Amino acid sequence: MKGTSNEPSGYLSGFGNEFQTEAIAGALPEGQNSPQRCPFGLYAEQLSGSPFTAPRAENQRSWLYRMRPTVRHLGRTSPVTLPGWRTAPAQDQTTLPLGPLRWGETPAPTGEDGEELTFVTGMRTVTTAGDAATQTGMAAHMYFATRSMVDEYFYNADGELLVLPQVGALRFATEMGVMDVAPGEIAVLPRGVKFKVELVDAKAGPARGYACENYGPVLRLPERGPIGSNGLANARDFLTPVAAYEDKDGTRCTLTVKWGGGFHAAAIDHSPLDVVAWHGNFAPYKYDLRRFSPVGSVWNDHPDPSIFTVLTAPTDTPGTANVDFVIFPPRWMVAENTFRPPWYHMNVMSEFMGLIEGVYDAKPEGFVPGGMSLHNCMLPHGPDREAFLAASLGDLTPEKLDKTLAFMFETRYPQYVTTYAAELPSLERDYADCWNGLDRNFDPKRRDWNGK
Repeated sequence: MKGTSNEPSGYLSGFGNEFQTEAIAGALPEGQNSPQRCPFGLYAEQLSGSPFTAPRAENQRSWLYRMRPTVRHLGRTSPVTLPGWRTAPAQDQTTLPLGPLRWGETPAPTGEDGEELTFVTGMRTVTTAGDAATQTGMAAHMYFATRSMVDEYFYNADGELLVLPQVGALRFATEMGVMDVAPGEIAVLPRGVKFKVELVDAKAGPARGYACENYGPVLRLPERGPIGSNGLANARDFLTPVAAYEDKDGTRCTLTVKWGGGFHAAAIDHSPLDVVAWHGNFAPYKYDLRRFSPVGSVWNDHPDPSIFTVLTAPTDTPGTANVDFVIFPPRWMVAENTFRPPWYHMNVMSEFMGLIEGVYDAKPEGFVPGGMSLHNCMLPHGPDREAFLAASLGDLTPEKLDKTLAFMFETRYPQYVTTYAAELPSLERDYADCWNGLDRNFDPKRRDWNGK
């Protein structure tokens, strides 16, 4: 079975399950994890995403049965530079004028000397928060890819990656299987999992999207609370790839590792995606955001945006996230006597937003697919003037928000803007002007304001 990264072989359904899968029948040991001799001459290796003694509900680990142990991959490494990728606390963070920020659509950059970009070399950090060394916070990135990774492989020791394609589908060939992920879907790559990224349709042009690098605890499904046992992101809709492997010997390959904010590369003579079988609960997965079951108000008031949380990485403070991944999907708006868009507010959490497709209801003008915004800790934001007037004065008939998909990376830590992002031509220097015209309407002699 060679070259199995060329096509996905299938998926296992469920979130955080104890999976077991083998690309060759009988490759998984029976009744134990580390037999004296593994089937087919494979090596047993455990990949741990949590300390060994973490409580059972928090324990993350998988057993991998591979052609060579990972110690063969990193015998001799050399530092390499990926100038677009930054890690918190970023040393080149810039000080922009205090206030909300927004960027328009960002075209793909060119690599050094005009070379094509892969998913890894085309990563560009926009914000960083917290400190990767203490496993707190996150970074928000844009990625750009003009070619597939062929004999180049990567893993991230600093955090897990949540990836949202915005233009162009990606194929993630990982050591635990293969996933195709298109715009409208997400992929999550855990710490330490080796992978390469291919363009599903290279003829369609460059791929572009967003990524969240989560330095903290692993992402998991949020508690539903009073919502009950159904709704939001349902566990059955998450898909983990079945075992597949590359049998590639005698080929010069490169494995790059992100560790401690630096990058280190090793030349190896085989593919590191050589896992023939595995079992456990620490594995990559994908999710189709169109399967999200949103909950909303059926009478009055706009509920808290947290009801649109898909995944969350907690902190030690209950209800305060290291990272929340939130989406604003198609949905019906039916609330009566209610200002329906998100309200004006200041938030102790900081919010990085992007738009996959369509229009975001609080910013119908200016916030475009492929763009992004940053509303930082305790800085005010809310609907622009046009959205305010339309929501305040319009007829409150049932309205469907269709063909829209916005998202938010929300964290308890302030997000600092990198030099790259601060110098982008797409940064809107006049973004704050969208709130011009939100003038005084107060008249103590008139209780019922009607816009006149």
